[in-house]
Amino acid sequence: MTEDPIQATASETESKMRKAIDALRRDLVTIRTGRASPALVERITVEYYGVPTPLSQVASIAAPEARLLVIQPWDKNVLSLVEKAILKSELGITPNNDGRVIRLAIPQLSEERRKDLVKVVHRKVEETRVALRNLRRDGVEELKEFEKEKMITEDDLKDGQEGLQKLTDHYIQDAERVGQAKEHEILEV
Repeated sequence: MTEDPIQATASETESKMRKAIDALRRDLVTIRTGRASPALVERITVEYYGVPTPLSQVASIAAPEARLLVIQPWDKNVLSLVEKAILKSELGITPNNDGRVIRLAIPQLSEERRKDLVKVVHRKVEETRVALRNLRRDGVEELKEFEKEKMITEDDLKDGQEGLQKLTDHYIQDAERVGQAKEHEILEV
């Protein structure tokens, strides 16, 4: 027996929405708060033997203190490349290279910088909301196609659209919660 087209559309849409929320979480982790977190730098790319490689694949990254990151490349020849990559990134932190490891002292955020970061969080949450609505629209289009092909009835279409709307509302609330948690983290002094 084949799967119900409405259920198939709903579960496919939900899967994509879950991925959108996960992407938002990954994006927000890279926004600097006042605390040191390896996630701040692990996605910075380093030119390693001519290949752009994530920092986490060429060095160990540790946060021994609340405001300090220590980056220790496995290959000492990469030290200067890692330093250049950090300087080029949008972190706004100057690395301290002692010849063996790179230390990043995470400075306290100014009030103005905190407000700017909150705006970035709001923008990313809004982008996620738009993506979620686009996924809902795609699901509704798919259901309308099923109705046009007489695979579902008009009532089924209406029920399916309501289900997709509920899913969308749920995931938009999720995005809001994720954004509010990050905003709280940024504004925490």
